[in-house]
Amino acid sequence: MENFRIEHDSMGEVKVPADKLWGAQTERSHENFLIGVGIETMPREITKAFGYLKKAAALANNELKPEKMTAEKKDCICKACDEVISGALNDNFPLVVWQTGSGTQSNMNTNEVIANRANQIAGKKLCHPNDDVNMSQSSNDTFPTALHIAATVEIEDKLLPAIDLLAGTFRQLEKDNEGIVKSGRTHLQDAVPIKFSQEISGWRTSLERDREMIVSTLPYLKQLALGGTAVGTGLNAPKGFDVLVAKKVSELTGKDFITAPNKFHALSSKDEVAFAHGALKALAADLMKIANDVRWLASGPRDGLGEIRIPENEPGSSIMPGKVNPTQCEAMTMVAVQVMGNDTAVGVAASQGNFELNVFMPVIAYNFLQSVRLLAEVMVSFNKNCAVGIKADKEKMHFNLHNSLMLVTALNPYIGYENAAKTSHLAYEKNISLKEACVQLGFLTAEKFDEVFHPEQMA
Repeated sequence: MENFRIEHDSMGEVKVPADKLWGAQTERSHENFLIGVGIETMPREITKAFGYLKKAAALANNELKPEKMTAEKKDCICKACDEVISGALNDNFPLVVWQTGSGTQSNMNTNEVIANRANQIAGKKLCHPNDDVNMSQSSNDTFPTALHIAATVEIEDKLLPAIDLLAGTFRQLEKDNEGIVKSGRTHLQDAVPIKFSQEISGWRTSLERDREMIVSTLPYLKQLALGGTAVGTGLNAPKGFDVLVAKKVSELTGKDFITAPNKFHALSSKDEVAFAHGALKALAADLMKIANDVRWLASGPRDGLGEIRIPENEPGSSIMPGKVNPTQCEAMTMVAVQVMGNDTAVGVAASQGNFELNVFMPVIAYNFLQSVRLLAEVMVSFNKNCAVGIKADKEKMHFNLHNSLMLVTALNPYIGYENAAKTSHLAYEKNISLKEACVQLGFLTAEKFDEVFHPEQMA
């Protein structure tokens, strides 16, 4: 028994694996783009988004052109789309990111899979990939639509909850550590005191502000190119299709999508995605800062700052027994670096909208969705395996605080800036306390120093 079947397209016949639902155009791409096979396939978030938009298109076409999109065709296509959305047909989407820049082959992959599965459901040859599944559409408006749907769904359903989770943990840590005063640090040097809860509040607020910025990009991502067809004119799409299909996508996803007001812009410009990824980069930058703060504060355990303790999750060395490393911090910083690199790729790709179409869309989709996925997953991991277990080492914080020369700032109102500087320099040079230096220089008596010097009240 042969393990392939013969499919055909406008270029002729093609052998397709017998157990797969894709057709001739998918197979040609599968054979012609052996780049990153099995590793850099089109993101499943895009595949799922295509399932939503093809179902929405079938529903809209049935209302606007029932003589062509019959109820029978619509029902079979919708059932096939549901299987695409659920992931049941994922094995039938083999194409890589590194293909045509318009995503045409992934659009056709979807059309062929849905058509063949619809025909299986119907028990007859009922649906055609181009004429039925792709009715009123073009690859040029479907791929950017799939990108916007996937970006919106992943941000709202995966990324925002992860931000809320970590921010919530920091909020609890603020409460748990209220009243603990420690040395502040600027330029990686000792600075005036700060409450540990205040330091944590900076981390929390950074996440909350990043969330606000990410949310501010969603109204732009929720504008869909669908209905613009090949070049933005809407050729071969019935009047009102764009508005109706956006409504259908909204109903299917539970997100409030609208049709893009200018389809020429929607097909050729990827500025909305570049803007949104900029907000993702801002989040990555703050996660880098937070992770670095945590691992610096936890450094040691004896020869570092050692002001906090973090969970010990796994051995840190193959040669040094007992060593434990801040691995969750390292994972988060690596994700931050990847997202920053992705931002460059997305920005350059977004600049390539020549005439009526941007032809760098698969690489934009790949990098954007990877950024969302990595950011969400690393925050969940960092929260579970590090943040919830952060404990203040009060003794070390107290020691570092009272050993800091920058406490001399508290003396400015009593002896002036220049005399306070002299006190600090003498204490450092002779390795003596600020009190000893101040008294030795004759700026304050020991009794007066004790009266005015209260580090914990400086925060």
